[in-house]
Amino acid sequence: MNKIKNIFAFAIISILLYSCGSSSSTEVDNFDHEAQALIDNDTLVQFLKKHYFDASTKTVTTLVDGETALYDDAKLKSMSITENEIDYTLYYYVNTVGSPTIDKGNPTVMDSVFVNYDGQRIVDTESISDSFDSNDGIWLTLNAVIRGWSHGFTNFKGGDNITDNGPITYENGGKGILFIPSGLAYANIGSGSIAANECLLFYIDLYDFVKGTDHDNDGVASINEDADGNGEPRDDDTDLDGVPNYFDTDDDGDGVLTINEDANKDGNPANDFSDTNNPTLPDYLNPDIK
Repeated sequence: MNKIKNIFAFAIISILLYSCGSSSSTEVDNFDHEAQALIDNDTLVQFLKKHYFDASTKTVTTLVDGETALYDDAKLKSMSITENEIDYTLYYYVNTVGSPTIDKGNPTVMDSVFVNYDGQRIVDTESISDSFDSNDGIWLTLNAVIRGWSHGFTNFKGGDNITDNGPITYENGGKGILFIPSGLAYANIGSGSIAANECLLFYIDLYDFVKGTDHDNDGVASINEDADGNGEPRDDDTDLDGVPNYFDTDDDGDGVLTINEDANKDGNPANDFSDTNNPTLPDYLNPDIK
């Protein structure tokens, strides 16, 4: 199973040039991201108050008499997210959480997901652009896309694969809309047709995901390779070799692969503690234990 997870994860990495991948540009120095986060939230709130979800067309539409604004719609939820010490509010509209026959729970921000999406730019509080990017059926890894996606998809569940000698088909998956502040998208850089400091809207379907995605196939799920416990596995590099632990097959640089530092042979190196002088440090992060 770990091998399968690894294949999915590494296949996905090669897709990062698509429009929802993380930007590689250098941000403008001294840009006030905290102030922009407040502006973005005001933009999103006003937008949500001026639009509603049209169930007949399944689209976000300008509010008309007799309809309930998205902002007051019970299906609209929000989550608070802190990135680079800046606080953001991400809004998401839940059509369907997802009800798979075998419930794997929800994906984490490090898991690989199989999704459908269609993106639009929130031009201002009154209007939305045409679709700037869409894809029906693509594997992605949530640690390597815009952070609005990384966090947004964790609110949904995957569905059931009912493919039968035809196109890959899923049912009962999560379905909804993400309303993303620019700071959790392309910030003050922009990307292609997406302007700097522009909020985004995505219609999404979560078909499936790989629970406990293990990017380096070392026996420890990437979400658990968070050595400093700050909730962000992407910034942990125990042996300071420039490769984060979730991509490093030898996390402590002791010459023994992490997957081989499994003293109790239960397939999980993260629960082995052999150093009596440092009993809370697992062997795979302890260069003194080989």
